[in-house]
Amino acid sequence: MGKELLKGNIAFAEAAIRAGCEAYFGYPITPQTEALEHMSRRMPELGRVFLQAESEIAAINMVYGAACAGVRVMTSSSSPGVSLMMEGLSYIAGSEVPVVLVNIMRGGPGLGNIAPSQGDYNQIVKGGGHGDYKPIVLAPATIQELIDLTFEAFDLAEKYRTIVVVLADGSIGQMMEPAELPPMQPVRAFDGRPEWALTGAVDRTPNVVSSIYIDPVEEEIFNLKLVEKQKQIEAEQVRSHKLWMDDAEIAVIAFGTAGRIAQTAVRDARSQGLNVGLLRPISLYPYPYDSVREVAEQVQRILVVEMNGGQMLDDVRLAVEGRVGVDFYGRMGGVVPLPDEVYEQIQKTYAQRANGR
Repeated sequence: MGKELLKGNIAFAEAAIRAGCEAYFGYPITPQTEALEHMSRRMPELGRVFLQAESEIAAINMVYGAACAGVRVMTSSSSPGVSLMMEGLSYIAGSEVPVVLVNIMRGGPGLGNIAPSQGDYNQIVKGGGHGDYKPIVLAPATIQELIDLTFEAFDLAEKYRTIVVVLADGSIGQMMEPAELPPMQPVRAFDGRPEWALTGAVDRTPNVVSSIYIDPVEEEIFNLKLVEKQKQIEAEQVRSHKLWMDDAEIAVIAFGTAGRIAQTAVRDARSQGLNVGLLRPISLYPYPYDSVREVAEQVQRILVVEMNGGQMLDDVRLAVEGRVGVDFYGRMGGVVPLPDEVYEQIQKTYAQRANGR
């Protein structure tokens, strides 16, 4: 089909449609509202379901109901809206139904602002709602990655019967760049829905989808089942991208927009003769701990760059286990760091590399 100039919010919405998304429920919130607007036009055109709910709380419960029926369903929102969805997401996790959520993060805490941020890392990556569960979390750094990961998210959600979150931010949602959309996939036929789905029980034993386990022993058995699923996900879905690591003496680790900005800064540093590499985690859960460990065994120091106060920093330190020193540079509240700022931090970290820990 070829590349076309696409805005991020439109791109992921259209990618979901082309992945066979049958239903979308959402509520407008900047900086992702264009996605809802796109869905409001395209879904009815294709004979699919679009509904603007009265709130994010209502939207996520509509998503829950559609997912129980085996429908490919998605919602999207931004940070405060996603916070309102947390109870519903926990119920979805507790019922093992597949759901896709796109979170275009904004500045916070509280109502915050509509500027780009990565302040939702802990909330999303560490589970979000109550209970022991972890969604798959994928962090794109380009519009093409946003398209590709959203398209794939539906297959991953169904394969593991889990929540898949595409975690981006206002920069990626609002920017425009050339990208290629995937071909349109057909909507799944009614008789092709999963065998566990609630599709009517005229000719079979009724299915039950529930997150209620009154007996603590039964609840623990279910939680252990989730743990085993997480082990499978951790074995099969770890993703990261390395650049210029062969001769690196220090490494920059950053995800999403921060990773994109860091890539420019690392390129500038290398042009000045500094042996710097980049590791960009793409899956935030499962986190690429092994890749970070490999980096820590190779380099003399690590710089973590984030658009928050250091939320991924904890995961980097867990992986590094004190092998090398770890520095941090972050901007918060919707302030986006410039490549020159990151380059300055690279210079400082590079100067300290001989100090070891």
